[in-house]
Amino acid sequence: MAEKNLTLVTEFLLVGFTDSPERAFPLFLLFLFIYLLTLLGNLGMISLIRVDRRLHTPMYFLLSHLSFMDICYSSVTVPQMMAVLLELGATLSYTRCAAQFFLFTFFGSIDCYLLALMAYDRYVAVCQPLLYVTIMTQEVRLRFVAGAYIAGLFSALVRTVSAFTLSFCGNNEIDFIFCDLPPLLKLSCGDSYTQEVVIIVFAIFVIPASMVIILVSYLFIIVAIMQIPSAGGRAKTFSTCASHLTTVSLFFGTLIFMYLRDNSGQYSGEDRVVSVFYTAVIPMLNPLIYSLRNKEVKEALRKILNRAKLS
Repeated sequence: MAEKNLTLVTEFLLVGFTDSPERAFPLFLLFLFIYLLTLLGNLGMISLIRVDRRLHTPMYFLLSHLSFMDICYSSVTVPQMMAVLLELGATLSYTRCAAQFFLFTFFGSIDCYLLALMAYDRYVAVCQPLLYVTIMTQEVRLRFVAGAYIAGLFSALVRTVSAFTLSFCGNNEIDFIFCDLPPLLKLSCGDSYTQEVVIIVFAIFVIPASMVIILVSYLFIIVAIMQIPSAGGRAKTFSTCASHLTTVSLFFGTLIFMYLRDNSGQYSGEDRVVSVFYTAVIPMLNPLIYSLRNKEVKEALRKILNRAKLS
C-alpha cells in the first residue's frame, strides 16, 4: 500500500454531472448564464456603492467586500464546472486541485466572516444608533475587513495543508464538480485522524464561530425591536436587517448541510446540487436580494438609470 500511495496521486479526474451527457450542454449554458449574471450583478453593486455618496456607510462598505468575495468565490468554481460539463470530465493536477481547494476555502471563509461583521454592524445600528457613527468608524471598518482577510488566509492555509497531506489511493476519480473536502476525504486512505481533527477544529473557527456572532447580534436586535411601541416602527427597523438575514439563511443553511453533518466522507447527487447552490446560485442572488429588498440601493439604482435616460 505504501508503494501504491507514492505513485498514485499525480492528478484527479472530475466527473461530476457527466453521467448524463445529453444534459451536459444545457447545464453548461445554464452555468454560463449564472456566472455572467453573478459578475454583472456584483460588479454593478460595487460600482453603485462607489459612485453614490448615500451608500458610503459601514454597511455598504462591508457589502462591497462581500460582493467582491462573491465574484472571486464563484470564479474559482463555476468556470471549472463549465469545463467539466463541456469536456465531459476534467483532469486536474495535484497542485491545481490543492490551489483550487485553498482559494475556495479562502474566499468562502472571508464570506462567513464578512456576514458575521455585517450582523454586528446591524446590531450597533439598531441597538446603539446614537453611537453608531463613533463605533463604526472608517478605521474600525478597515480593521474588521483586514481581520477577516487574515483569518480567512490562515484558516485556508491550515485546512489545505491538512487536506493535502492525506494519503490518496485507489480510484482518482472525483464524482464532483470541483476539489472539495467531502470527495477528497472519500479518496483518502491510511490514518487520517490527525488531519481530520485539524480540519474540523479550524472549520469550527469559521462556520460555527460566525454563526454565534450572527445569532447573538440578532438576539439583541430582536429584543430591541420588540421594545419599539409602534408596529410600523418595528417593521421599518426590521426591514434594515431583512436583506442580510435572507443572505445569511441561504448561505449558512447550505454550508451546514455540506460540512457540519456526519457524512463520513460519503456524498451524493444531492450534495452536488447543494454545492452548486452555494457556489454558483447564492453569489448570483446576493446583489438581487440587496437590490430588491433595500430602499437605499433601489433609490441609488433609480437615480443612475434616470441619469442614463437623460444623457
